[in-house]
Amino acid sequence: MIRALFWWLLVLWSLAATAEDALHYPADPTAGTPQPLVIHAALDLPQARPVLEAFHRSHPRIELTYRNLTTLELHQRFLDAPDAADVVLSSAMPWQYHLANDGHAQPLESDVVRRWPAWAQWRGELFAFTFEPIVMVVHRDLIERFGEVRSHGDLLELLSDHADALAGRIVSYDPVRSGAGYTYAIEESRLSPRYWDLVSALGRARTVLTGTTGEMLDGLEEGRYLLGYNLLGSYVRDAVADHPQLVMVVPEDYALVTQRLAFIPRLAPHPEAAALFMEFLLSEDGQRVIAEQTHLGAMHPALSGPGTADALRDEVGDALRPIAIGPGLLATLDRLKREALLARWRREFQREVPALR
Repeated sequence: MIRALFWWLLVLWSLAATAEDALHYPADPTAGTPQPLVIHAALDLPQARPVLEAFHRSHPRIELTYRNLTTLELHQRFLDAPDAADVVLSSAMPWQYHLANDGHAQPLESDVVRRWPAWAQWRGELFAFTFEPIVMVVHRDLIERFGEVRSHGDLLELLSDHADALAGRIVSYDPVRSGAGYTYAIEESRLSPRYWDLVSALGRARTVLTGTTGEMLDGLEEGRYLLGYNLLGSYVRDAVADHPQLVMVVPEDYALVTQRLAFIPRLAPHPEAAALFMEFLLSEDGQRVIAEQTHLGAMHPALSGPGTADALRDEVGDALRPIAIGPGLLATLDRLKREALLARWRREFQREVPALR
């Protein structure tokens, strides 16, 4: 009993002492030989913590270290040290697919994997485990002044009519600095014939560009921005619940859906522990934690109701546009195509920006 109490005190101390972008769960010394597990991820701690804690409760002999990074930092760290992590997960789908396609992921074979939807995995090596809409966040002050914004068409009309009044009050991803932002840009350029008109209108309104959804939400909560474009819905839901002046909008004309992709590196130092975590992440128990304790959107076929992909489909219907896992992702990272898209993005964004006086 004393040893168990000591272990829980050690857990609490470890969590309190952990850096802001990392978590550490020590192994229970009474559970057997400790087994390390290192996870590198682009998933903020409030969303990751319930899953990590549930996994650790079911596998107390695992000594778990979790490091949260931005999408491009995560990718570069993996390239620099492909044997540093046991599990890599990220919302930057093209980069994850690229690593798996280049042979950096090892296959996972189990009944859990065999039951996972075919459209949500690739060769048994790369697995989607969330279903997250890309949304807008609108301040109620903007709605009272200019009316509701329910679609991309509404946003384009708003920016076209009121660019000067909204100058510097709109925020979105910078596709140069953010892997997620670049992914959304290239997907929208394929989806919408008016996408480039929208980029131009965002530029005319002097839209502020950031690297993360968290940065956008900070400004929206503080009232510096009146509208945020292309935020991760999973992060937005908590912010909207805590700040009633903000409204989350899933665009009714089309809504991208991103899926976080996870894999076990071929050079993972602790592949057995990694397999345990991946199986938990894809299991009904693990997915239930995602549905009930996060806003990430559970994907398990046996789950429905609040917090699941099925619930989002029922709510939004045919407007959902999930980003497919396949060779199309790889094409988005072709160097020449990337440079061409970013060059056009900058050109369209700056095309109607009025000169500063």
